[in-house]
Amino acid sequence: MSAVKSKRMPRAVREQQMMDAAVRTFGQRGYRAASMDEIAESAGVSKPLVYLYLNSKEELFTACIRREAKSLVEAVRAGVEPGLPADRQLWSGLRAFFTHTAENPDGWAVLHQQAPSQGEPFVSEVAVLREEIIAFVTGLIGAAAREAHHDPALPDRDVAGLAQALVGAAEALAGWANVTPGVSAKEAAGTLMNFSWAGLENLMHGRGWQSRGE
Repeated sequence: MSAVKSKRMPRAVREQQMMDAAVRTFGQRGYRAASMDEIAESAGVSKPLVYLYLNSKEELFTACIRREAKSLVEAVRAGVEPGLPADRQLWSGLRAFFTHTAENPDGWAVLHQQAPSQGEPFVSEVAVLREEIIAFVTGLIGAAAREAHHDPALPDRDVAGLAQALVGAAEALAGWANVTPGVSAKEAAGTLMNFSWAGLENLMHGRGWQSRGE
């Protein structure tokens, strides 16, 4: 009997290996075009093993959405250092967001392109991610307003609307940056800061835009 026995790969490691392959395949081929055969081959396992770990293509795709969403949220949260001035917090959060989406283009494609276009239950999964990021950005904007005024000067509805707009702009810009050669995460973050911060700063100091004659 051999003194050295081959070790079986732990289930969690094998599952992540299969999900890595699934994210690549879904991100590059699309949900409909991707096959479990392709995913199994990319992961270096048999198709029955993929089904054993993750029961169906729908469940596998859902698991990919949840994993990529969690990873993105954690990256953005980790990128923001509490205690910094409001503009530095927003800047660091945006850099973390664009760095993560640039380094994980297949994961971003799953979240931003594939899942929203496939209907339920995938749309709801992505909505959970979006609401979590919006809630985080809402907190940053609210904190910035308090920093500027020493009280919550911006109404909650205005803060919520600004957060929605900022997250929507970040999503669109990440999609563009990922298919445009030469656009770095730092450049994308700088573009959005230039687009958004001047207006946010004016609002926080009571200098909101007003339509003339209305």
